[in-house]
Amino acid sequence: MALARCCIVALAATLGLLAQEESARLAPYFPTPELVVEKMLELGELKPGEKMFDLGSGDGRIVVMAAQKFKAHATGVEIDADLYEQSMQKIRKLGLESRAKVIHGDMLKQDYSEADLITLYLLPSTNEKVRPILEKQLKKGARVVCHDFTMPGWTPDKILNIEDDGEGRSHTLYLYRR
Repeated sequence: MALARCCIVALAATLGLLAQEESARLAPYFPTPELVVEKMLELGELKPGEKMFDLGSGDGRIVVMAAQKFKAHATGVEIDADLYEQSMQKIRKLGLESRAKVIHGDMLKQDYSEADLITLYLLPSTNEKVRPILEKQLKKGARVVCHDFTMPGWTPDKILNIEDDGEGRSHTLYLYRR
């Protein structure tokens, strides 16, 4: 009986790790330069008090800037435990808990129905997986800003090219409205 219980616990842990690895493949961690973060939030026309979500929020830099500089209610979604903890430590250190948080979870299993703005820096295949969730949940007038990769099947309202992010790389941002 004890051996069977151990096997079940081990199997559950393995399945949990596999699910986490699958989600990690949805959005590998590649931090967005600060200049690009600001341009994403500006392009998305983020206003004080609005609700924004950053999917695959990494170290929380978009969430922090949205709360700190734009005075929005910012929520990140991050599956990686270390990045989640790093984000929450930054939010606590800056005293932004009233306007910023990160959900430690799978971006494909969240409710975005209250979002005014969604920001994404995901692989094209992940954008395809996220698209039906956003189409179903987003309210009329919600904005979506994608970094470097388009949202398949959607036509952008605006495209912003950033020639140099301060680190010698170029970026393209896409704004969509629902």
